[in-house]
Amino acid sequence: MNRDTLYLLPPGFADRGERQYCPECAEIWGLLAYYPAIRETLNVVYQPVVHPRPGLVERLGDGRWNCPTLVLDVDSPDGPNVQSANGQRYLDSAKKIGQYWAALYGTARPR
Repeated sequence: MNRDTLYLLPPGFADRGERQYCPECAEIWGLLAYYPAIRETLNVVYQPVVHPRPGLVERLGDGRWNCPTLVLDVDSPDGPNVQSANGQRYLDSAKKIGQYWAALYGTARPR
């Protein structure tokens, strides 16, 4: 089964001498907690906090490394806010990902 790939920063990482987390990545984890069936449709890949983020750059090209990013499988439907780069379709923010999942799965929409 082909799956979309969700790129996130780890839940806690060291940066500038302190432990931090990414608010947008935490928002996506919260959405997946609300709708756990969506998690079963994804490959989740953690990226390092430093740039460039190798997994994203490899798939989307230089300069595209925002987390969270959802890279759509070739068979996944289009939806709102879908962008393309390097032959891949993707969404590069928590709000866009939430809007896509709302259109695709009928979940609540982000505010």
